[in-house]
Amino acid sequence: MHTILSNECIAEGIYAMKVKGHFQVNMGQFFMLRAWENHPILSRPISVCNVEHDHIEFLYKVVGEGTRLFAKLRAGDSIQLEGPFGNGFVNQPGRVALIGGGVGIAPLLYAAKQFRNKPDIFLGFRDQPYLTEAYKPYANELHICVNGNVLEHIEWTRYDYVYTCGPYAMMKAVANLTKGLDVKVYVSFEKRMACGIGACYGCSTSTKQGNKKVCTDGPVFLAEEVDWHEEFSL
Repeated sequence: MHTILSNECIAEGIYAMKVKGHFQVNMGQFFMLRAWENHPILSRPISVCNVEHDHIEFLYKVVGEGTRLFAKLRAGDSIQLEGPFGNGFVNQPGRVALIGGGVGIAPLLYAAKQFRNKPDIFLGFRDQPYLTEAYKPYANELHICVNGNVLEHIEWTRYDYVYTCGPYAMMKAVANLTKGLDVKVYVSFEKRMACGIGACYGCSTSTKQGNKKVCTDGPVFLAEEVDWHEEFSL
């Protein structure tokens, strides 16, 4: 069990949680979080937002019973963390764009800190923006879009690599807009999970190489490998 340092509501239904401890994490990985004994049955997969020397940070949206219980936690409370799990983003040299939508911006903060050359960062929000100040020190350019299309003015040919996380429709659009261009696109999926270690196949998703598990084969995939015709619901 780990101790919560803070758990703050930073926008409507959006919380930022800091948990005490020392963690070795690759960008794009996630943890299974649990703050209860028997019910709900399943832990919740939450992407790593940031890692500091004495704590780890998570960003989450209240959407169901588990996250509602997380939102009630206060500093000093205990929480169980299992992980880190999954294959995250690949750190490669070149010109990089990070594109996040809504709570999908979470894994991009820790990722932005890893690149030798500062990436351009594009963050899109439906209503109220949040956490944007945290990205500024690590961005070459920071673009914030509220209630619009964050992809609209991106010059894709400027980049060698694009890393994106957010709504499925947004990531599918990124894949379509970069098709045929000399740019590698990595997408990070969020999906319900039961175990987080690949034992249950509950998070399998369709790719051009067959079904793969988001928890162990992902959550990061090359956009060109994804079967974008699949109905993907959270």
